[in-house]
This record gives sequence, C-alpha cells and structure tokens, in this order.
Amino acid sequence: MTTVAQHRALAARSHAVITGHQDAGGAYPASPTFSAYRGYAWLRDGGFTAEGISRYGDTASADRFHDWVGSVLADRRGQVDDLRSAGQDVPVERMLPTRFTFDGRNGSDPWWDFQTDGYGIWLWSVVTHARRHGLDLDRWRPGIEVAVDYLTAFWDRPCYDWWEEHVEQRHVSTLGAIHGGLRAVGPVLSGDRATAAAGAAEAARRLALTDGMHDGHLVKWLGSTAVDGSLPACVVPFGLVAPGDPVATATLGAVAADLDVDGGVHRFTADVFYGGGQWLLLAALLGWNLARTGDREGAWRHLRWIADHATGDGELPEQVPDHLLHPGSRQEWLDRWGPVATPLLWSHGMYLILADELGVLA
Repeated sequence: MTTVAQHRALAARSHAVITGHQDAGGAYPASPTFSAYRGYAWLRDGGFTAEGISRYGDTASADRFHDWVGSVLADRRGQVDDLRSAGQDVPVERMLPTRFTFDGRNGSDPWWDFQTDGYGIWLWSVVTHARRHGLDLDRWRPGIEVAVDYLTAFWDRPCYDWWEEHVEQRHVSTLGAIHGGLRAVGPVLSGDRATAAAGAAEAARRLALTDGMHDGHLVKWLGSTAVDGSLPACVVPFGLVAPGDPVATATLGAVAADLDVDGGVHRFTADVFYGGGQWLLLAALLGWNLARTGDREGAWRHLRWIADHATGDGELPEQVPDHLLHPGSRQEWLDRWGPVATPLLWSHGMYLILADELGVLA
C-alpha cells in the first residue's frame, strides 16, 4: 500500500520531471525521448500538464507555458482570419496543427494534425490557472482571441480525436473540450466574440447530448455506441454535463465497465497502439471524476495504480502492458517507434491533478 508520504514524493518528482524538461521558451515537450514525440509540444498535453503544475503551486512554470501558447497563437492571427474568410471548405492541410515545435513552428514531420480539442483545452487551462492565482488574463488575450475565433468558426467540423484517429468523425470528447474552453473564457470576452463563443459552446453541448448518446451515456463519436477513456473529461473538468447528472453517472459507469481493469484505464476497446495497454493519464482522469462525485475510495484506487507503475526513478510512462486488449499488435509499434514514451509529461501532470484532488499536495 502506497503511503501518503510516498505519493507526496512522487508528486515532487512529477513536478521536477515536468519543469526539468520544460523548454526555455516555455513549451512542455510531450515526451523528451520518445521518437515520435521528440521536439514537439501539444496544446492538449500541455494544457493538462500546466493545470497540474498550477495546482502544485509553480505559477512561474505554468505562466511560461501559457506565454508560449499565447505567443504561438497570436502569431497565427492572419492565418485564422484567412481561414475564417475561406469558410468550411478549407482543406484539412491548411488548418492549425495540434502540435508545435518548441520555437512555435508547425514542424516538418507528417502528423494527423487537424484536431480542435487542444484549443479548447488550452482556453480552459489558462483561464483556470489565472483564476486560481489571481492573474490578469490580458497577458494572454491576443492568443485567447485567436483560439476563440478559430473554434467558433470550425467547432463542428470533423477532425482527428485525442488519439490522432478518425478524421472523418465528430468526437464527443472534442466537443466537450471545445465547450469547456469556450464556456470558461466567455466572461472575459465582449461583443460579437462573446456572443459567438457562447453560441458555439451551447451548440457543441446540444449536439453531443443529441447525437453523441447511446443507452443514456455519451459515446466516442456521433452515431457510435462505444465509449472512450477520454469521455470523463466531458464531466470534469469541461462541464458538458454536471457531476451527478444521470448522463454523467451513466458515462462514468460505461467507461469503468468497458475500459477500467484493476485501476488502469484503456483508451477504447479497439485500440491496437502498443497492443492497447492501460494509460496512466486516463486512470487519473477517471479518478478525478470519482473524487468530484464523492467516491474518494475509487479515486484513491486510481492514484495508487498510477504510483505503482512509476519507474524506479519516478518517471511515469504513457501506458503499461499489464493488460493488453490486442497483444498481437504490440510488437509492430515497438519496431516502429521503440519503447513506450517514458516519461510522458501529461501522465505526470494528471498525477498532480488527482493528487491535489485527494489532498496529497496540501
């Protein structure tokens, strides 16, 4: 049984891993050593990582990440204006990327780049950080306005999901992230931009609750019947439905029933990436939701499972192979990209979030 002191030590180690690898310009690399991620930062990974760092109390590190994102997006003001003028028929290749090099460029490596969730996640993250620490959001306003304008124009376009898959679908977790970001930032907007943000947030919510449902719970994408390990984010933190709402309860239950094995959470049942292992960050996400609904025992189960899968030097991987959904697919990914990403900064950030929810950081 992991002690509170051991959890606090792992939290301190998580902070050290994240800040030790933070780029001088502020970006949080997804993973400093993994072949396919090296040299890149995602808004999605970084947004959650910054939330963990903000909760840990390292305001300066989170500020520098948000400064970096704000600058990267402000530099794309003209591009977003051109995209909005071109309308909905813009080719996917022209849309903003999901990941950036540390100096703010798109990068030259081919990737499944058109993903809108990260822009909503960053809006939620920067607003939450500023409120927690009493900071003035004007510092990041130019980047915020670019993200808002981009999302209000393209929130309902099919795009790749959190896992860089299925560009042809509209994903409920993406709609949840967009809703959460636009709703969070709404109070600091004004005029037509505020009206557009409120309208898009509500439209995303209505669409998810109309076409993104099956048997009383949210689903992976519109028209699907399957669930995804990212769906709890639609409850906490993004508030598409409130904790305790029947849809929220049914969604968390479906995710747990289909994807939670001994405290580790799979992405989705058809996942073949590295054989379809259990993801530490998704265990933290489900635990975060359980903590918010009062199931502290369930939340601690996930926190302990994460801690039990730290490496000997306290690094947290992306996923572990304890329970593989498709073991025959694991070797092809090892051959293609090498060992699983370790450390994954997003895993460390989510550990800090759940540790804070359970009072470990106090």
